[in-house]
Amino acid sequence: MRRGETRGKERGPGLSAQLRNPPGGRNARIMLLALAVDRTGSGLWAASSVLYLTFVTHLSAGQIGVLLGVAGVAGIAGSPLAGRLAGRFPVRSLLIGCHLLRLVTLGLVLVCTGFDALLPVIAVTYLGDRAAKTLEMLFATRAAGERRAAYQALSRSAANAGYGVGAGIAAIGLAVGTTGAYRVLILGNALSFAVAAVLVWRTGEPVGSAVEVARSGGTAPAARGEGEGEGERGGVSGRDSVRGGSPWRDRGYLGFVLLDIPMNLDDSILAVGLPLWLVNRTSAPHALVPAFLVINTVLVVVLQLSVSKRAEGPRRAVRAVLLYGVLTLACCGFLAVATRGGAWAAGAVLLAAALLVTLAELMRSVSSWELAVLLAPQDARAAYLGVAGMSQSIQKSAGPPLLTGVVMAAGPAGWLVLGAAVAGLAVVQSRSCARRLGPGPARAGAALATQ
Repeated sequence: MRRGETRGKERGPGLSAQLRNPPGGRNARIMLLALAVDRTGSGLWAASSVLYLTFVTHLSAGQIGVLLGVAGVAGIAGSPLAGRLAGRFPVRSLLIGCHLLRLVTLGLVLVCTGFDALLPVIAVTYLGDRAAKTLEMLFATRAAGERRAAYQALSRSAANAGYGVGAGIAAIGLAVGTTGAYRVLILGNALSFAVAAVLVWRTGEPVGSAVEVARSGGTAPAARGEGEGEGERGGVSGRDSVRGGSPWRDRGYLGFVLLDIPMNLDDSILAVGLPLWLVNRTSAPHALVPAFLVINTVLVVVLQLSVSKRAEGPRRAVRAVLLYGVLTLACCGFLAVATRGGAWAAGAVLLAAALLVTLAELMRSVSSWELAVLLAPQDARAAYLGVAGMSQSIQKSAGPPLLTGVVMAAGPAGWLVLGAAVAGLAVVQSRSCARRLGPGPARAGAALATQ
């Protein structure tokens, strides 16, 4: 076989071809479309919500901070709640319910004008949002089976494309700047949930997704076709795979979730750290701030599929955790030196940091999910993944204050300490996962850690 043909087989079909025929077939294809529509609405909300709350409902900056902070805390509860319910009810029905719940709450946002009324409404919206993301992950785990990493890559590409479209539409509304334009953007987000619910309704519950027993001591059999042969590939050991109890009593899994919180800091570094560091501590042009998001969106859409191959299976997932630590450390190093030099030199360094944190995100987005699935007993997977989803929500609440109040306050040294801490925790995370997964990944993790 020619070398070019071999490389072509290794690369596999392109993004558009895989979106037409994703792992999981028709159900997965419809779910990816629903996800893109949902994230388009999320892009509208992300770009317009603060301005809507400021200019339409006339909340103060302090009130908006409290409102979004409480909503973030409410979102933390969404993941374990969704996981627990998914152990007893069909995932498809629950996901439709989450979309409809957010449709109702966004409608209430349009008619509520006071802080006291908006607080519970937006908190419930964030809870439903986090629950929906966990249910999407569960659906994919069941529908795509052992090809869940490939599906996750496609979902990341679809989600980022949706965010980009939503942000572009929001830019038009924000340019108009009237109260009516702001209301139309919020209404557009609400309507995206209605369309997503209809699309999910058109799917069928994934084959072999019998209700899992999530309560302690459950002994339900594993779903057919989901993770078969996992033990041979280095999955959870036989002793762990029959544990089947509550994830809240599984210290090893809780340790994974705890360590996964700092493994999500790339999100806050990109959205909060980079822009504020550029504006407050460097001489780089402020016009570069949008470029950070452009770099992130484009690279995630283009590279997610190829990068996901580095995290398929336990050995590669463990390796990806270590790579995440290295990339985050390098990103923080670039941020630390961005304060030196002229405007364009600082700008180039910050763009390089945006590139590195995006590559770290690509590694984390697949490896975190893959390990969360592999480390969970199959007969209680829904409950376990619900707990695992908390790490992202906790990071979204704790990450920005950590960066602004501690890391950036300490100056360049703060970034170096953060990068070193994340890299060190990545080593701990990889070794912990390798031990639980079995001897194969343990050898791979130990070898990489010593390189």
